[in-house]
Amino acid sequence: MADLRINLAGIKSPNPFWLASAPPTNSGYQVQRAFEAGWGGAVWKTLGEPILNVSSRFAAVSFNGQRVAGFNNIELITDRPLEVNLQEIYETKKRFPNHAIIASLMVEPKQEKWHEIVKRVEDVGVDGLELNFGCPHGMAERGMGSASGQVPELVEKQTYWVKEAARTPVIVKLTPNITDITVTAEAATRGGADAVSMINTINSLAGVDLDSWNTVPNVAGKGAHGGYCGPAVKPIALNMVAECARNPLVNVPISGIGGISNWQDAAEFILMGATGVQVCTAAMHHGFSIVEDMIDGLNNYLDDKGLASVMDLVGRSVQRYSSWGDLDLNYKIVAEINNDVCINCNKCHIACEDTSHQCIDLYTEGDRPMLKVREEDCVGCNLCSIVCPVDGAITMVERPSTIPPMTWNERQALLSSLSK
Repeated sequence: MADLRINLAGIKSPNPFWLASAPPTNSGYQVQRAFEAGWGGAVWKTLGEPILNVSSRFAAVSFNGQRVAGFNNIELITDRPLEVNLQEIYETKKRFPNHAIIASLMVEPKQEKWHEIVKRVEDVGVDGLELNFGCPHGMAERGMGSASGQVPELVEKQTYWVKEAARTPVIVKLTPNITDITVTAEAATRGGADAVSMINTINSLAGVDLDSWNTVPNVAGKGAHGGYCGPAVKPIALNMVAECARNPLVNVPISGIGGISNWQDAAEFILMGATGVQVCTAAMHHGFSIVEDMIDGLNNYLDDKGLASVMDLVGRSVQRYSSWGDLDLNYKIVAEINNDVCINCNKCHIACEDTSHQCIDLYTEGDRPMLKVREEDCVGCNLCSIVCPVDGAITMVERPSTIPPMTWNERQALLSSLSK
């Protein structure tokens, strides 16, 4: 059995599965139940000046029969008094000394405000701090959350202020509502962050009720943009983690967040450079017990791969992720159809004919309808295999190239040298 313990910038936990700062970590009762279920750590729901929340806060997007494919919320940071949260953090840490408790923090961008709250939360025994520069709604209208997180200078300065006072590791949580997340990740690193976490939620509107014309959710008939998360955002989050992991100026550990629902998702984030992961929507959908399958699945996967520790998995795919200009233009794959498995739904033919490169032919062999790919016209786009409903009916296969590898960047460099 592999060792699932992690050490993220000095924060140790018995496994890489943490609950993200969100409704599941709103109280000591919840966090203690989560630890009993097997979660290795929890990022306490963001502490700051107690605020008022509205009623009707969540909405979900279902897609093609899958409930909660995406999740939207307009809930703000904690609405419980700071003193109550601090007491419950103290009690929880005392009961679970080997589990990681990280305090998520959000205050006005003032040095004295950061110093004050850092001292208060560290005095009750937290293992680390996570600066919430990502929350996109409500608090951003007051100059906090993503309003700070979208300005690299503010990220750097506030991180520096926190580091002036902090005795525990500082994680900076980044907003995805920005063109290039590596810019703010670099700013956090320059400010002295010990780690970064990503992504926070994405600006969103879950939907509009076609009968009432109200937005979803709405508060007394009026809506506001919220934060989007859940399985639908996973590819966006995974890319942002990967971009930061391969950026030499973001040379700190990463805590991955965004649509992680099972051990496979977690393994992908870890392969792309995350030391650990944070989970929210999946726990809200299915309960704390999902961590049992996550632990078992990751353990079995590591055993199958012959890895003794989950730390040995961190970043193993980062070197395989590059810029488009560094891809081999002469690499070729083509679709291959297995007519013995094909059910003749023709979805591949329709997709290729209508929206791709018209390289799948229909023909008959006796009375039997058949499909065949004209390899000379196939560009290896993968669309036919994506829309095919039958596993094994279409396989993308590699074809040897008769010309040597060459990337776009190499091609441009060669053309430039020839023109001189």
